[in-house]
Amino acid sequence: MTPLRFGVIGSGWRAEFFVRMARLFPERFTCVGVVTRGEERGREVEQQWGVPTVRRADELDRPDLVVVATPWPATPDAIRELTSRGVRVLAETPPAPDEAGLRRLWDDVGGTGLVQVAEHSPFMPAHEARTQAVRAGLIGEATSVQISSTHLYHAVGLIRSILQTGRHDVTVRASTHESSLVDPMNRDGFTGDVTPKTATTILATLDFGNGKSALYDFTDNQWHNPLRTNRIVIRGSHGEIVGDEVTRWVDERTILTSSINRRVSGLEQNLDGFDLEHLSLDGTVLYRNEFHGARLADDDLAVAGLLDATARWVRGDGPEPYPLADGCHDHLVGLAIEEAGRTGQPVYVQAGAWAG
Repeated sequence: MTPLRFGVIGSGWRAEFFVRMARLFPERFTCVGVVTRGEERGREVEQQWGVPTVRRADELDRPDLVVVATPWPATPDAIRELTSRGVRVLAETPPAPDEAGLRRLWDDVGGTGLVQVAEHSPFMPAHEARTQAVRAGLIGEATSVQISSTHLYHAVGLIRSILQTGRHDVTVRASTHESSLVDPMNRDGFTGDVTPKTATTILATLDFGNGKSALYDFTDNQWHNPLRTNRIVIRGSHGEIVGDEVTRWVDERTILTSSINRRVSGLEQNLDGFDLEHLSLDGTVLYRNEFHGARLADDDLAVAGLLDATARWVRGDGPEPYPLADGCHDHLVGLAIEEAGRTGQPVYVQAGAWAG
């Protein structure tokens, strides 16, 4: 298999995730270069990341795909420039900052079929395992999702992936609440600050119609604050999944509850090194770590899975992993969550031209 040759526009925190995948899996991915604005930043990237840098996207060496990891306002123009030259794009989330920008971008490039969006949440091992359990019909028809872990468009994308709602109209209702919360960590680790601060929580309901709905619950900095854990409930016509517990109907007199089991090496006397092997339910593997040996965290595994799925799409061996239409729709619903929380009024989202 020929490795996917990709370039990256941007040199921030998220851009480095993709470069790291190329470093870890040279048989799968090759980073041909990173586009940086200035020579000084370029030298830093070359030294720290071990990849060449250029100042313009058209200087990248024959990429199969370009990852756009730029600030929100710059992303639409970068996508337009690349697609005008027939270059495939994997754009970091979201593809445009606001509703008007999303609709303009779709009008300009939506018909090209060249743009995917780097929404990696559905590729998380635990979420893939839960989704496989849903696809197998273990809880009947999935009807609702309750999620408290990630924010706005990330959560919406995961909800729609599980429920398979499509890109249709959505009614959003939301409210915000403030309370005291110790916030001891940020992206760089523990801060040493144990003083409670005011944190805002937004609660929202999403009505997709056809009996499908979602409850969204997110608190400031929930990604990093260990005092707010991840929670997910997937309800169906014949059971539900709560975290890793799967309860389902079997027959007229039998209800079973089983746990999704995470098999990890490197614990106690296991000398094979710490790594995820697979997630299974009652002897059936729901997720197998195709990147075993790299010892990656779940977030990195999701990025690797997304990039691998994108490579298959580029080669014509697989479906679109997360097309621009999904990225536009999910961000539009995320913006509606914020608006409904700010105004206290229901917001009706009309999908628009990308509904398909």
